[in-house]
Amino acid sequence: MAWILIGTFIALILCRVPISIAIGMATVLTFVTSDFSNALQIIPQQMLEGVNKASLTAVPFFIMAGNLMNVTGVTVRIFAFANALVGHFKAGLAQVNVLSSMIFAGISGAAVADCAGLGAIEIKAMRERGYKPDFAAAVTVASSVIGPLIPPSIGLVIYAFLAQQSIERMFLAGLVPGILVGLALMLYIRLRAGFEDFPTQPRATVREVGQTAQHGFAALMAPAIILGSIMFGFVTATEAGVLACIYCIGLGIWYRELTLAKFSQALSDSAMMTSVIMIIIAFSIAMGWLLAIDQTPQKLADWTFSLTENRNVFLGLLLVFIILVGCVVEGVPAKLILVPTLLPLIDAYGIDRVHFGIIIQLGLLIGIATPPMGIGLYIVSKVGGVSFEKVTVAVLPMLLPLFAVLLLLTYVPLTVTFLPDLILGKQ
Repeated sequence: MAWILIGTFIALILCRVPISIAIGMATVLTFVTSDFSNALQIIPQQMLEGVNKASLTAVPFFIMAGNLMNVTGVTVRIFAFANALVGHFKAGLAQVNVLSSMIFAGISGAAVADCAGLGAIEIKAMRERGYKPDFAAAVTVASSVIGPLIPPSIGLVIYAFLAQQSIERMFLAGLVPGILVGLALMLYIRLRAGFEDFPTQPRATVREVGQTAQHGFAALMAPAIILGSIMFGFVTATEAGVLACIYCIGLGIWYRELTLAKFSQALSDSAMMTSVIMIIIAFSIAMGWLLAIDQTPQKLADWTFSLTENRNVFLGLLLVFIILVGCVVEGVPAKLILVPTLLPLIDAYGIDRVHFGIIIQLGLLIGIATPPMGIGLYIVSKVGGVSFEKVTVAVLPMLLPLFAVLLLLTYVPLTVTFLPDLILGKQ
């Protein structure tokens, strides 16, 4: 049964069928050919039970917060502040690109929002200063990987739901890895600037830094308010999403940028994105139920143990597998399919579930900058007016620092678990 399910799903993906439809069709076809074919009502039951979870209510609010940030001028202020801080460095605007993504990550938690919102501003500014368009687009898509790592993160909310971990612990676990990815990209850009002639700009005065900080102060406080309110127990993750939306609406009114038309657009985009994610989750839950009935996780564990009982070797194989999956399947559906299947294996090897959550999060995130299915490549290609092929070639060297951080996080678990264990205590 598992082979029919997986084979049908892969075949549909190769035929460029949308992920949500591919999962649903593969599940229904497998169900019809199984011993449960006379009980099709099980599929909608599993779908409804799957999405009827309180923890998932955080997802639409964080999506809405990110969309509101894009329509209220907050992204422009974040970019201006980052430019005043590091714009004078070698390859300064490329460094600004990465730093802006790190700041914006603390608000939106979505790579797509980063590419589409900040990307338009960053690529335009870099092109005007003389950077090659393909390089500007490549830096933008590589730095967007930071968004779903630094809390709040939609991907980590979904993983916490799947792995039965607290959202607060997952948010804390993603903070250090997100900062490490940003620093690794900035180091790569600095080293590359030693061999290439990138445009430079004058150092901002203290007054200019102060002015941009003052103009963007309210926006810069958003990550601290969102994360701090969760960590100190004032709100739950879902309530923090609501708080983020209210705060973003307040910023839009304060900056006099939020109009009824912009608010309506943000609401419409959020509803559409939430609907797609929930449909994928619903179908994935039904698919996971079929795999569980077929005892696929247990069979996979037995097969893997027959290959190696060495934890480090297993982690290496796991990384290769996750990255390959991330190249062809988007992060949310890939996580929904893989996590329930791999968790018994993760537990058998004694790997911390929080640690594994960050590994699979970053491993799949790298896929947004990797052909052939990298959604980030398509977005920056459209936003920046650069051909998909040129962006793909330009981004390949920038994957090296991402892979380096992924290896570090995988084989040094303390980089992930130290902060949540320190603040929330060991599990």
